[in-house]
Amino acid sequence: GGTQSLHTNSRDEALSLPTEDSVRIALRTQQIIAHESGVTNSIDPLAGSYLIESMTNRIEEEARAYLDKIDNLGGAVAAIEQGFIQREIQESAYSYQKAVEAGERIVVGVNKFTVENEQAPELLKVDEEVERRQVEKVRKLREARDNDKVQAALSQLRTALQGDANLMPFILDAVRAYATLGEICGVMREVFGEYKPSVIF
Repeated sequence: GGTQSLHTNSRDEALSLPTEDSVRIALRTQQIIAHESGVTNSIDPLAGSYLIESMTNRIEEEARAYLDKIDNLGGAVAAIEQGFIQREIQESAYSYQKAVEAGERIVVGVNKFTVENEQAPELLKVDEEVERRQVEKVRKLREARDNDKVQAALSQLRTALQGDANLMPFILDAVRAYATLGEICGVMREVFGEYKPSVIF
């Protein structure tokens, strides 16, 4: 009903690549909503609902307040450098976990309606042969490609990274020369370094 995108995560996605069974459950959830619930018969099935409208207004107000706070700190980069973003995420996660453990916030199956001696989910195990084959494919690619062309493309990318040009054409040229993702990212690390967040308590 007017939804632009609906994504249902597989239940084991936080632990590993999802199994076919868990992917099917996630897909069926979407299909039930789309084909059984009737919610798609209206472009806005909850239009006029006081609850939805008031929640939407509150989200907008709180989001604007956050944006104002970030602007007052000097913008997004300044907020990150001052540790504001990381601190907010940590405090939010701590408050949430504290509420769950105290039973103030119900999470079905975690702190309410739990199952004793629940079995751990069966996780997807990828055959090591898959990794070996992929490594071999990359090795053969590096042997067969024009490595002078690859180095030239990476050199042009390195130069572009030091300016303010649109980087996509240079990245695409490197890809067309068969540079690997690791090689492209390696050039970016050479120029920009790696971000190491400071630990904030």
